[in-house]
Amino acid sequence: MDVNGVGMITAIVIGGIAGWLAEKFMRSDMGIVMNIVLGIAGAVILNAILAALDTGFGQGVFAYLITAVIGSCLLIAGGRAIRGR
Repeated sequence: MDVNGVGMITAIVIGGIAGWLAEKFMRSDMGIVMNIVLGIAGAVILNAILAALDTGFGQGVFAYLITAVIGSCLLIAGGRAIRGR
């Protein structure tokens, strides 16, 4: 796994931080495992969307963190929209 020039272990750590930041920003209540999952999934999904639009945010840890936080917030908002909250 190499997304934005970040390795697998770094992606897990940054995904956890990004998920936690998104959790605080969106005022959601989840555990550490879900934070990591949301952070990594958010980064992957938003990177796919940006690639489809033929744009990108850059390479490196900071770009991965920003992308993961925004993607995680989008996933939380989407989950809330589906559940009707």
